Amino acid sequence: MAAYEFYWRDGTGGYHLIGLLPERRRDPIRITRESIMNWRRIVAGDALDVTNLCFIQVEVQKEILANSIL
Repeated sequence: MAAYEFYWRDGTGGYHLIGLLPERRRDPIRITRESIMNWRRIVAGDALDVTNLCFIQVEVQKEILANSIL
């Protein structure tokens, strides 16, 4: 199952994991960088500067995802 790990970059150049969101869309045409970045509101709200936020796509097992805090 595809998911996205969101990271926040601090002022010293370090990265901190802030959330993991599963991909729920089945149509790959609808999956764009912009649509994924819109999920930042779910992860961090509007207060976080999107220029300090990045993500990577990962594959996770459903059992692991079910036990994670999203």
